[in-house]
Amino acid sequence: MFRQEYRVCFCFRRVFKWTIAEPPEDVKDLFNHCSRNGLMTMDEFRTFLGDNQGEEKATIEDVQDIYASLKNGIWPRRGLPLSAFFRYLFGDLNLPLPPPKVYQDMNAPLAHYFLFTGHNSYLTGNQLGSDSSIIPIIRALKKGVRVIELDLWPNSSKDGIDVYHGVTLTSPVELSKCLQAIKENAFLASEYPVIITLEDHLDAKLQAKVAEMVLQTFGDMLFFPESKFLHEFPSPEFLKGRVLISDKPPKELLETMRAKKVVQKTEFDENEDEEKATPEYESLIAIRAWKTKGGHDGLLDIDPIKVRRLSLSETQLENAVKSHGTDVVRFTQRNLLRVYPKGTRISSSNYNPLPGWTHGAQMVAVNMQGYDKYLWITQGMFRGNGGCGYVKKPELLLNVGPNNEVFDPRSWRPIKTILKVKVFMGDGWHLDFPRTYFDLFSPPDFFVKLHIAGVPADEAKEQTRPIEDEWFPVWKEEFKFRLTVPELAILRIVVREFDMDGRHGFGGQTCLPVSELRTGIRAVPLHNKKGEKYNSVKLLIRFQFV
Repeated sequence: MFRQEYRVCFCFRRVFKWTIAEPPEDVKDLFNHCSRNGLMTMDEFRTFLGDNQGEEKATIEDVQDIYASLKNGIWPRRGLPLSAFFRYLFGDLNLPLPPPKVYQDMNAPLAHYFLFTGHNSYLTGNQLGSDSSIIPIIRALKKGVRVIELDLWPNSSKDGIDVYHGVTLTSPVELSKCLQAIKENAFLASEYPVIITLEDHLDAKLQAKVAEMVLQTFGDMLFFPESKFLHEFPSPEFLKGRVLISDKPPKELLETMRAKKVVQKTEFDENEDEEKATPEYESLIAIRAWKTKGGHDGLLDIDPIKVRRLSLSETQLENAVKSHGTDVVRFTQRNLLRVYPKGTRISSSNYNPLPGWTHGAQMVAVNMQGYDKYLWITQGMFRGNGGCGYVKKPELLLNVGPNNEVFDPRSWRPIKTILKVKVFMGDGWHLDFPRTYFDLFSPPDFFVKLHIAGVPADEAKEQTRPIEDEWFPVWKEEFKFRLTVPELAILRIVVREFDMDGRHGFGGQTCLPVSELRTGIRAVPLHNKKGEKYNSVKLLIRFQFV
């Protein structure tokens, strides 16, 4: 036991006991139950993995590898002592999610997956005056983002193409640099396809120039559809290593630009066939975006012959699902739906992605340059399926009943499972934070907040009590979450440092897809506000489904 001093003033110091992290009583009891004579043999450890951790397929070779990683030369060959067992539980071999490996079926159409999607992927900060750069694009791709958005505008001399947020003070970056950055980083984090959604504000001449640049940059990496319209989207497996362009076809582009007064009719011959105005550009479009006609009722117009992509703002989606929720779900069973932040989010904040996901929207676009709880939830969703950027939709979003009924997130359902979460303890803050980071005059007072994000019936929040003046807090508190649709639930865990004024400090966070949680006692690494994993900070938590 050590002492830690905090200076309150020139003549007064507060002294606190410094204890090391020790196994909680539940861990000691579990060890004693699974072992004999204070040592756990390999066979006993294998039984522990199967009976307590849900790892029935663990082999004796797996156990040997674990023992080899824990061996430090001071414990007997014939078994594992409690100290080493505790080190395993709190170590990187005992994480709450499976090892990063793609395990889902990747041979279904793209519309059957959620895609890790960025919004205004080139911006470094806010939506009004920040710089445009290739750096955010590179960072997003390295984090597994699979859908990159670029806004295309004529440059100042009108003979080239820049990327920036139009009608704002954001600085431009050349399109060629963005395309090259995508090419060089597209498949570092995942081998599955990258989709570039273009918001195009160009005339026909510059569109042709874009086509030339895209072809020169990507070459054989580009996916070209065999026909003008796709009857069904290809699968991620089929599109491995490929880049797809998504945009409106030229005729719709011109109509949109004229409506926004970006291009005047006098700039084009009225007798010219607009559909063929830029054939080079049109030939690049693998995923066609189309406008809905007739307001929300346009969602009902599901073409049995061709598929398309639709874009809605978060506000439009919110209004659509109020009266047409099941129509949105039905639309997304074959077509792609992209949802993007409303225009008033000038600080690049994000919106709740769950209304989009629970209605089948594949491309719920988030601002990656900031940090907030909704970005954390998005990062948590795409930790699933090996972090490849594609997560298979649950079958309930794809099924059609005998009376043509589809999933309705707001309808009543019986409880499918109960998730029990027992928060034992935490460790690592003393290694990753300065001594006075949380409080100038004492060790921190940590507490844990738990939140289920999912369909409305499953939303729930809980929290532990604060543990005062302790770098190694032990809570031993258990909570139950009743889930009707666990397939769409995300568990958000946040550690806060208690402050009397209510402005609690931040001690780490993580979000985990409930459908992929491994049962048993697990070491849960925490991340900072940007989603970067701390070197040492972890929680010890037990997960059970009953």
